[in-house]
Amino acid sequence: MLTFTPLGIQRSGADDRAWLNLGFTTIQPSEILKLAFILTFAYHIAKVQDKLNHPLNVLLLCIHGAVPLGLVAIQGDYGTVIVFLMMFLVMLFSAGISIKYIIAALIAAVPGVYILWNYVLQSVHKKRILVLLHPGTDPMGLEYQQDLGLMSLGSGKLFGKGLSGKDYVDVPEIYNDFIFSYIGHVFGFIGAVAVVVILAYICLKILIDSRSAKDPLGKTICMGVFALLFTHCFMNIGMVLKVMPVIGIPLPFFSAGGTALLSMYVAIGFVMSCYCHNDKKYRMFYDYE
Repeated sequence: MLTFTPLGIQRSGADDRAWLNLGFTTIQPSEILKLAFILTFAYHIAKVQDKLNHPLNVLLLCIHGAVPLGLVAIQGDYGTVIVFLMMFLVMLFSAGISIKYIIAALIAAVPGVYILWNYVLQSVHKKRILVLLHPGTDPMGLEYQQDLGLMSLGSGKLFGKGLSGKDYVDVPEIYNDFIFSYIGHVFGFIGAVAVVVILAYICLKILIDSRSAKDPLGKTICMGVFALLFTHCFMNIGMVLKVMPVIGIPLPFFSAGGTALLSMYVAIGFVMSCYCHNDKKYRMFYDYE
């Protein structure tokens, strides 16, 4: 909430006021909030696991998820909103939410999308979605960054041009949101596929660890981390491939950015902790039996 005070700043080229200027450095508190949400929401689910589908518990869980999501939405960081929404849905679904609530959510999504499109999203956000459906309509505007990203990604061809390769394509935010295009330029198709395989392996390993967890808390924490990493990977690579709108989502472990990079390593630490504490004598917080 400090981002709504004079400490809050908006980076050049960004649409959202999502950073804090601490004088000696800047941080993005929403990245820390992701970690806090995974822990608190997993603990909330574990506490009501036996009566998860009671209407009051479902309502309280929805409120729990809506608070951080709403704060980030007010900031204008819609990419992070999607990440929070995916974490909320995946964690709730993995906990065993009743099918009747899933059906109700799908029905409510129809008017929700209508309200979101007509009364919430700004015109620039709508255009970023529309240019994906009608490519070539704004090549010197909203499509410019993505077109350059595709050029850089494809310029490496099969094996890439190496770290000292020539004919470098200058893509805005190539060190951050569009780092995948640089990987394609330097290491080519082989390198880009290798990165996708590595990230896919990490996500699958987290899923396996969630299945091996012997208590609801560890399982739900792992599922929250899985949703965090998978959503980041899917949306970031999708931006570069021009199948997702540009919404400022970094690629885990590759993009520059202090707070985002640190939060990803901490999230992996959560999973490692759950894996190492599978034995009953090491279980945290309380005994589920």
